Parts: sequence; structure tokens; C-alpha cells
Amino acid sequence: MDTPPASRSQILDNEHLRLLSIFHYVLGGMTAFFACIPIIHLVLGLVFILAPAKIGPGNNPPPAFIGWFFVIFASCFILMGWTLALLVLIAARFLGRRAHYMYCFVIACVACLIVPLGTVLGVFTILVLNRASVKEQFTPRPGM
Repeated sequence: MDTPPASRSQILDNEHLRLLSIFHYVLGGMTAFFACIPIIHLVLGLVFILAPAKIGPGNNPPPAFIGWFFVIFASCFILMGWTLALLVLIAARFLGRRAHYMYCFVIACVACLIVPLGTVLGVFTILVLNRASVKEQFTPRPGM
């Protein structure tokens, strides 16, 4: 069976979705990397809790609640950053497979909060996903 040749718009849509998938992988990796920065604060908080004598001058170590403050907030920021990175990486995979249109759209909106690269990528993803020809690629086909 011969398949009809792809139209110019289909080729363009496929190329845009391929590039968006690649850029989502890059953004997810960068987000995961930058989410590791608060590890410095986590370690500092643990030092405040476990070895306060090493930090304070003389016999006046910092109170333990400061260490717990550092540990709790750093842990929350790391967890939120890694979660966001994972969500973006999953969206990259779905864009490549042309699956879960609404998930990809929502993550594109959320990616706009990752300033400045996520904003650009999110806006371009929203623009591409709003095309009727792209929406058709995401609809489930019989037998799939």
C-alpha cells in the first residue's frame, strides 16, 4: 500500500514537534541541575544541627532552629525543582510520541514560570499545540 505523500504543513508540524520535544528534554535537564543549588543550604543546615560548635564563634553556637529552617526550606525547593523537571521530561516524551495532548498543553503553561527559557519554550509549545493539524496528530487512532 502506498501512503500519500506528506503535505508541507504535516512535515512542518512534525519538525516543530520534534524540536519541541528536544527542547523540553534540555529544559528538564537544566531545571533538574539548577534545582540542585539548594543542596548547599541543606548541607549548611545539617552542619548547624549536627555540629554547631564548628560554625559559631567561641562558645556561642547558632540555635538549632536556624539549621532546621535551612534543611526544611532547602529540601522543599529541591523536591519542587526535581518534580518540575520530571514533569517537563515526561512532557518531552509525550510530545515525541504525540500522546496526552492536554498534559503537554498544561505543562507548556507551567513551563512559562521557568523564566526566561521556559517562558519562550512554553509560549512556542502553546502556539504549536493550538494548530488544528497538530491536534489531529494527538487524537487516538483505532488499533493503537
